[in-house]
Formats: sequence, structure tokens, C-alpha cells
Amino acid sequence: MSSSISVLIVDDDALVRAGLSMILSGVGDIEVVGEAPDGDAVPALVSRHRPDIVLMDIRMPRVDGLTATERLRAVAGAPEVIVLTTFHADAQVLRALRAGAAGFLLKDTPPVDLVAAIRKVAAGEPILSPAVTRQLISHVSETAVDSRRDRARKLLRRLSEREREVAVAVGQGKANADIGAELFMSVATVKAHVSRVLTKLELNNRVQVALLVQDAGMLT
Repeated sequence: MSSSISVLIVDDDALVRAGLSMILSGVGDIEVVGEAPDGDAVPALVSRHRPDIVLMDIRMPRVDGLTATERLRAVAGAPEVIVLTTFHADAQVLRALRAGAAGFLLKDTPPVDLVAAIRKVAAGEPILSPAVTRQLISHVSETAVDSRRDRARKLLRRLSEREREVAVAVGQGKANADIGAELFMSVATVKAHVSRVLTKLELNNRVQVALLVQDAGMLT
């Protein structure tokens, strides 16, 4: 991570964009490199500014944040995405997380927590707790949950026993150091296991691993 974290703000509300920009512009290690009123402007702005983080609104008139996130995260080297929403539990938020968003923030998140979340994601950590994951999943129909459970368990069979243990620990929201202490591994070994889990499951971040483990019913 560079000394300055570059951020692109995407929201159709000009006042929200202005407020976020004002908050972040006063933070020494964060730089707002651009703003967009709709998801259709994201590819060009990302290509031009190469931001580390995209703050992405969900509901926009032309290209919504979900579609923009899916398109963005499908490209190699894409920036991390933090979803902005007015709801704690929203099916669209869950879909964005499945598409590769690193987490989500409520639009009324206090400035200090907003800054902390941006720094955390820039450091490679998700901003999503297992409790929030369960809350989001509870808003999806039981039929869909059953279908995802079967798919998730099939995917997790690709992993070795040790890799599954690491995946479950990731799903529990544990940091690499805590996983290492629990499973008697070095942090470097944990990182290597996480990397193999992502590769074998064809996922691009720890949030997606947590969602998959939750779908499989492997979290209590």
C-alpha cells in the first residue's frame, strides 16, 4: 500500500459526494482522485485515476452499483470496492459482496469509522463481520439458501482439510495472526493457505470466502 490511499466516490447524490469528499480531503493519508454520479462512469475513471478504493453507491439511475461492482471486480487488478447503503440488510448489498466488494458502510457512518474502514480495506482486510453476513443471508429465500448450500459444499470439497480449517477461520472473521495461533501455523503459512483457498475456489477476496463458508453451513 502506498503512503496515500486514493479513493473514487460514486454516488448519484451530489450532496453525498460533496460530504464524503470534504471528510476525506481533510485526512492526510487519503486522496480523493475523482467523483462519479453513476456507475456508467466508473470504468473510465478507474482507468484514468487507478484508485485504491471505490466508494460505491448501490442505487443509481443508469448503471447501479451492483452492476458496476460486478463489472469492475471481473477485471484483473481492479480496485477494492466498499458499498455505500442506507440499509443494514439488503439483498443487493449481499450480491455486491458476492461479486467481490470488500464490505459495506452505511451512509450515516461517522467520519472516524469511514476513515478507519478505508484504511482497513486498503491494508487488505475486509470490513464485514460474520454476524452481518448471517443477517444479510437471512433476507434471502430458503430455496435460494438450499441451492447455495449445495453449491458451496461442492466447491469446498476442492480444499484440503487444512485449507478448509483456514477457510472456516476466515469465515469467522479471524485475522491471520489469530488463525495461526489457533491452528499452530506461522502467519506466512496462513497467508499461503488463504492464497491457495482463493485460487482453488476462484474467489478474489476474504469476504467471498466468508460468504461461501456461511452458505455451506459451516459457521455456528
